[in-house]
Amino acid sequence: MSAAHGVWLPLSELRKRLDEAGDDAGREHWRAALREDPRAGAKALLRSLDRRIDAQRAERSRMRALLARRDILHAAGARYVAGVDEVGVGPLAGPVVAAAVVLPDRVDLPGLDDSKRVGVRRRERLASAIHAQAVAVAVAEVAPEEIDRLNVHHAALLAMRRAVEALAVRPDHVLVDARTIPGIRAGQTAIVHGDALDASIAAASIIAKVHRDALLRELEIRHPGYGFARNAGYPTPEHLAALRELGPSPVHRRSFAPVAMCGETR
Repeated sequence: MSAAHGVWLPLSELRKRLDEAGDDAGREHWRAALREDPRAGAKALLRSLDRRIDAQRAERSRMRALLARRDILHAAGARYVAGVDEVGVGPLAGPVVAAAVVLPDRVDLPGLDDSKRVGVRRRERLASAIHAQAVAVAVAEVAPEEIDRLNVHHAALLAMRRAVEALAVRPDHVLVDARTIPGIRAGQTAIVHGDALDASIAAASIIAKVHRDALLRELEIRHPGYGFARNAGYPTPEHLAALRELGPSPVHRRSFAPVAMCGETR
């Protein structure tokens, strides 16, 4: 930190060293050194470093809690534990999408959370990281015509079953957001608010949401005028006004009342 005769590293160099300190030992080294530096700028760097270390410790603690159920299942002998979630039950258009994710033993997904609590850019970054790290990821869709035939509740269950069955590995146990999936062989645990309480389910919610949002952007190109890229098929005032003006598109769910009231498919 200092040379002989009390010569201290320039603050710009200190900032660089702190940015490059990638592990706990490195950060603690510079933390101790900064405590000895009498300069006001060094004290400000120390306060910033303290906040960063505290935030990283809190995030690690949060992730341990999110992985606790998975780790208990691993300890009991389950090799592959899949988290499953679906998105798109409420929209008037587009498919229901489900994802199943088997996370690795060591997870490095800072900021992982329920997709509804994560902004668009972070969701997309997390989705890329999940695909890169996961043991297995699978996505499944149930189309609007299937939703109309089955009803949306059963369509969501079918999407989740398809996602589990599409995994490259067969899960020993499945963690599901507040549901029980019929027709799968693995043991299951339904967790109310699971996308906020369990890392595997949160990862599935991120994957499903990013996948469906991309689909709706494509549908906006194929069926312009409804604002699918902005509303993801949900019944926003803009979407309802477009339905009244244009009538339903081929990707609208005809069994949903606001669509059924608007006449024939365009």
